[in-house]
Amino acid sequence: MNPYASSMIISSLAIGTITTLTSFHWILAWIGLEINTLAIIPLMTKNPHPRSIEASTKYFLTQAAASALILLACTLNAWLLGEWAINNFSNPLSTALMSIAILTKLGVAPFHFWLPEVLQGLSLQTGLILSTWQKLAPMALLLQLSQTLNLNLMLLLGLISTLIGGWGGINQTQTRKILAFSSIAHLGWMVAVLKLSPELYLLNFSLYIIMTSTLFYMFLTLNSKNMMQLTTSWPKIPTLTAFSLLSLLSLSGLPPLTGFLPKWLIAQELVKQNLTLFALLILMSTLLSLFFYLRLTYVISLTLAPNSPSSSPTWLFKKKNHLSIPILLTLCLLPTSPSFFII
Repeated sequence: MNPYASSMIISSLAIGTITTLTSFHWILAWIGLEINTLAIIPLMTKNPHPRSIEASTKYFLTQAAASALILLACTLNAWLLGEWAINNFSNPLSTALMSIAILTKLGVAPFHFWLPEVLQGLSLQTGLILSTWQKLAPMALLLQLSQTLNLNLMLLLGLISTLIGGWGGINQTQTRKILAFSSIAHLGWMVAVLKLSPELYLLNFSLYIIMTSTLFYMFLTLNSKNMMQLTTSWPKIPTLTAFSLLSLLSLSGLPPLTGFLPKWLIAQELVKQNLTLFALLILMSTLLSLFFYLRLTYVISLTLAPNSPSSSPTWLFKKKNHLSIPILLTLCLLPTSPSFFII
């Protein structure tokens, strides 16, 4: 892609997100979301493959429908209350429509059907942007609406997301679809705790960004798009493959890695709010996600593809510069002492 076009597209992505983050008026927030949507579509269609065109079409139609619903909700709220301010959103119908629209933009179940198919049709670089940067603006709007949201609706959608995210990822062999269902499951945890504790919501989202970025960088470096390619990753770059195991286990939420911290704190918060049964259900649903994370770990570390080369591994003679970003990100996923100090 032309460097001038690339710089313009990336600048538009940044401007759209910053516009939404700094806006106090619903129209400005909506404009920022639209800039974000339109800016990423050229990145999706950078490779003129039918799968990429299909993914960008599905993404555009879903995001356009969600944007229209956002415009309807904020217009209805302004008609009833006479204000366009984001922090004054108290009408129940408008709040329900707005929350559904934003959750559709994020890909929370049961509005998730577009996310795995779209992510599968994109390159890993564009998938990284879609899974991390594109979620900042909708997440910020949800955070500002947190005190007016319907708690029962959020808990229900959170539980459905963790169940569908775990169940849908079990039978997948493509790494991008696995990451899509992993995103759905993590969004379920964030949605469930949003109204009860916005601080935990922000903590979970921040750690999700770090862990997902780590895995995307590692799959990019290993050039692995499915499980079959992952089986040959150990002879190629054993150092990076070892770090990828740590990232996968952290994303699954196994203690004492960083990914365990938000799940532990969210479960504690749910118990404090007398939602013990819900905490048990959402923790049990996490076992589904744990299964496919452990399957990926097994494929990477304990299997070896047949006819592996007997010559010296090529990673000994390559420059190590490309390893710096994934390794630095993985250091954030090591066993963390803050988890012991919070309690």
